[in-house]
Amino acid sequence: MADHNEFGKLAEELAVKFLEDLKYKILVRNYRFMKAEIDIIAEFENEIIIVEVKARGTDAFMEPQEAINKKKMKLLISAANDFSENFKRDLNTRFDVITILPDERKKLQITHIINAFESIDGN
Repeated sequence: MADHNEFGKLAEELAVKFLEDLKYKILVRNYRFMKAEIDIIAEFENEIIIVEVKARGTDAFMEPQEAINKKKMKLLISAANDFSENFKRDLNTRFDVITILPDERKKLQITHIINAFESIDGN
């Protein structure tokens, strides 16, 4: 379990660095509201970006983003609404997913899925 948690923390650190390199402003990490936790909240081009980070040691069973079901989406939306109300952020909100998977050489690969909920719903 500790290895899994450490990999998750590493994945979030990589995601933050990735976003910062793209000039996203990181506002909050691990924002909690009721049963929801948003991994990263950022601001970019006058939008609030809600980022769910999904990492796997392998993609043998499913792609990481496939673990985001309707219930998880609703929780993230509720938490995003709470954030906007509490921090007076009156900007459009976008929901992204960053996946982190090892390639065949075990090098971690980052994929940024913009407007992920629309992408996931469209399948």
